[in-house]
This record gives sequence, structure tokens and C-alpha cells, in this order.
Amino acid sequence: MMRVGILGGTFDPVHVGHIFIAEEARIRLSLERVLFVPAGNPWLKVDHRVTSAAHRVEMVRLAIAKHHHFALCNVEVDREGPSYTVDTLEDLHTKSGDDDLYFILGLDSFLLLPLWKEPERIVRMCKLVVVPRFGTNLPELGDVAAKIDGLSRENVVTLDSPMIGISSSGIRDRVSRGLPIDYLVPGEVERYIIAHGLYRGD
Repeated sequence: MMRVGILGGTFDPVHVGHIFIAEEARIRLSLERVLFVPAGNPWLKVDHRVTSAAHRVEMVRLAIAKHHHFALCNVEVDREGPSYTVDTLEDLHTKSGDDDLYFILGLDSFLLLPLWKEPERIVRMCKLVVVPRFGTNLPELGDVAAKIDGLSRENVVTLDSPMIGISSSGIRDRVSRGLPIDYLVPGEVERYIIAHGLYRGD
């Protein structure tokens, strides 16, 4: 049995904050590996254009290539239709058997959890690792638990670590304005963005 972290996201683009969070979770929770799961068709991102899955997957692959405890998981990209966490967890449980799954998510996503597809099943299949956003505080668990049957302190962990105020939307904005993104994304990802002209029209 392994302790496996799952870090899902649009990764548009993946940045050093994602890498930092994954490594902090790995160390603090004694995870044996962390899966990066790019969303295929993210249902919560209907308000803006999302870069093609092929580009986002390749940027993740480049970003984690040197990290032996990280792995790319294309389960959501390969699945047709919207990307739902409950389906991803079900797929991973089927493939991994008895592995303990730790689903890493940001505070904003945690607060929206009651709106996700079948949140009761999600909390039964994994522990939630909540990452507070820069400049905010984690609310009382009861605010969310009251809306999800089975959610309790036993299956929620707060990742108590330094917070990094970096966002993918901020990086896209900087690229669109011709500003540098050094130190915000891994060097390989920066070179990929430049080579493929990503985010220039955002």
C-alpha cells in the first residue's frame, strides 16, 4: 500500500507554486509519490478559453521531469467529456487498489466542494489536503462539512506551509503584456511557452 498525493488542475500553465505545494505535501504527509493530473475539459473553467490539453500536458511533463517522486497522470485528458474529480478518484482506485489517496486542493476549490459532482463519494475515497491561498485564512471546517455528508476533520488535512502568491492567470497576463516570467515557472516551461507563442493573445 502506498500513500499517493493527487494534484489536479488546469495547469494553464503549471508554475513553481504547483511544484512547491506538491513537494510540501509529499514531505509533510510522507507521500511516496504525487500525481499531477491535468484537467481535460474542466467544467468550472467555462468563463475563459483554456489552452489545448496537449500543450498543458507537455508543460507539466517538462516541469516535473527532474522530480523522481512526481508523475504525470493523463486520466482526465484521455477521458471524453467534462473532468470530474469523483470519476478520476474512481479510476485511480480501480488501478491502484488499496493505495491511500490524498487529494490536494486549494482553499477556493475546497469552499466550492459542495457544488462538485457527488462530493459525498469524493470524501469517502480520499483524504482532502487543503492549501490556504496567499493572504487568506482557512475557514471553519463546519461551513463546508454541513453541506457534505461524511466530511469531517478525520479526512481533511490543512497543509501548514509557506504560501506563494503565484497564479496561472497572473502568468498568462504577464506573457500577454510582454513581461518576463522568470522564476514564476520552471525554465523548461518558460522556454516552451515562448517557443509555441502561448498566451500572446490573452
